[in-house]
Amino acid sequence: MSTILVTGGTGTLGRLVTERLRADGHEVRVLARHAQPYAVDLIRGGSGLEAAVAGVDTVVHCASTPRGGDERAAAHLIEAARRAGVAHLVYISIVGVDAVPVGYYKAKHAVERQIQESGLNWTILRTTQFHDLLVRVFETMGRLPVLLLPAGVSDQPIAVAEVADRLAALAAGGPAGRVADMGGPEAWTFEDLARAWLRATGRRRPVMTVPVPGRSFRALRAGGHLTPGNAVGKGTFEEHLAGRYGGGAAAR
Repeated sequence: MSTILVTGGTGTLGRLVTERLRADGHEVRVLARHAQPYAVDLIRGGSGLEAAVAGVDTVVHCASTPRGGDERAAAHLIEAARRAGVAHLVYISIVGVDAVPVGYYKAKHAVERQIQESGLNWTILRTTQFHDLLVRVFETMGRLPVLLLPAGVSDQPIAVAEVADRLAALAAGGPAGRVADMGGPEAWTFEDLARAWLRATGRRRPVMTVPVPGRSFRALRAGGHLTPGNAVGKGTFEEHLAGRYGGGAAAR
């Protein structure tokens, strides 16, 4: 079995990828800012990164932050991987990074280009948003007396466990380039998603949709972040809500 480094290996996705790879018999190293013995801040780089990649066959790059710095982190990782002779770099990206002009998406797209031009053998998987992200958004919005949602926007959430399974399989295989996108089983309007969350949590809030101007929301309304032709996910948002909140969300 191979030696695999998972960046962001303590995060929502990276932790599950690590578990699956270890269950399959791989030696897995976890790189994260506070995860010994490979506690590394990728944005800053440093000597710890050299030790983390030494002797590694494959890197699964899950570390990412919307607060900025992904491109610098990727540059440090790519440089270290080249020096160490890493045979395969796997990257998790987002559906629509080349279509939706949001800052975080632009950064993810830039990292894709860095990897493609790195000289390393690579695999890139784009997926739609995780169920957990939508729940966090609604929990934050639910602190207000009214849920204000962008009009005309849908989402196609996917179970993070399914993405972890796919990433682990890709890491165990050979470099495959840009593989098929991976989307959740169906696209829902934000209003329907919010109402499902309200039912599951037993909360009562008025839901209002408002038109939001700008290029980013125009791209979202056009479905630039969706992949209906790749709706391969099985777990639904309602199933996720039922498992998280211990009840059953009624049919929408």
